[in-house]
Formats: sequence, C-alpha cells, structure tokens
Amino acid sequence: MRCWMVQSAACLLLTLTAAGCLSPRTDSSEVHTYQLSLDGWPSEIRPGTLDGPVLLVSPPQAEPGFETQRMVYAKRPYELEYYAVNQWADTPVRMLTPLMVQVLNQDRAWRAVVPLPSSVQANYRLDTHGFLIQQEFFQQPSRVRVMVRAQLVDLKESTILSTRVFEVVENATSENPYGGVQAANRAVGGLLDQIGSWLRQCVQHSPECDR
Repeated sequence: MRCWMVQSAACLLLTLTAAGCLSPRTDSSEVHTYQLSLDGWPSEIRPGTLDGPVLLVSPPQAEPGFETQRMVYAKRPYELEYYAVNQWADTPVRMLTPLMVQVLNQDRAWRAVVPLPSSVQANYRLDTHGFLIQQEFFQQPSRVRVMVRAQLVDLKESTILSTRVFEVVENATSENPYGGVQAANRAVGGLLDQIGSWLRQCVQHSPECDR
C-alpha cells in the first residue's frame, strides 16, 4: 500500500511538472529601481565669469561595501545589509558625478566645471573619497546618512589646499526603502551645497576653507 502511494505521488508530480504547473523556485518579486536626482536645481549650465578658475572633478570613490547598486541599510552600527528587491539605477557613487558637476556649474565662481577624464587645462581639481549612502534604523524615524571626504588640489602649485569630511543626515518620510530614497535625494542636495560653499571659500582664500 505504501509503495503504491509513493508511486502515485511520483506520477502526479511528474504530470504537474510536464504541464508547467510546477517550476524551479524563482524570485518573482518585482524589483524597484531608484535614481538620485536634484529636485529644484536648474539643469542648464550658468555662464561663469570669463576670468574665473576652471575646476576638474575626479570620479568619486566609494567607501568599501558601497560600490554596488544594491541599497544599503543598517539596523546596528558597523553591520551593512542590503535590500533584496530595491536597488539604485546605477551605483550611487557613479550617479554622484553628474550631480556634482551640475551643482558646481551653477556657481559663478567658476569659469567652467569639467568632469575627468578631460584634456582641459584647469586651475584646481576636486577629489572625493569614501562616499556612502545608508538608511539607518537605529531609531524612529529612520535616517539616511550621506558622507564623503573631499580635497581640493591646486594644480598650478601641485599642493592640496584643503581637505574636509562632509556629512548630512535626513529623516526618512517612511520606514521603507522609498522613504529612504526620498531622504537620500534631499541629503545629497545638502551635501553638494556644502561642498560648493567650501570650494568657493577655498578659491577666495577664506579662513573658513580650513574649518
């Protein structure tokens, strides 16, 4: 009797498989893909002063663990986790470059802001390292932290004018990935605004450049 039941179950499984009722396990969850963007910032380049300096922008470098399209979150310090079905359209560090160039080109302090690689002769170069975006569930509401280390190089003198760490934290509007995306976009806008102000102070040789 037991043998007959096993044989019957095997035949049923084979029939369902052949009919397409069963298939290998797959993740059928819809993947949600998000962009970093700057709402409210003009996209066109504002003409700079004809006698202003030219700034080159190096490709930013990501903090280890953040060189991915996967969205990072943390439930406790030092431990990175990744959302399963929510991702960025590209790695955040690659999406940062055009946003940085867009923001800095609105500043009349520069004659031009050009991303590297480029053969343009320039006065300064902006290098950024350790870029990260993470949603932190250490408290409620959760928060998104954006951080980067920046240095400004005087190309004429071959010296580093200033180095600074920038960090912006924004509360999420909801306790889910989309709330984190909204907070990340606000935080990136604030971060780039701070970097722009710092660069302007450095070029103007303000004491605030080194603070």
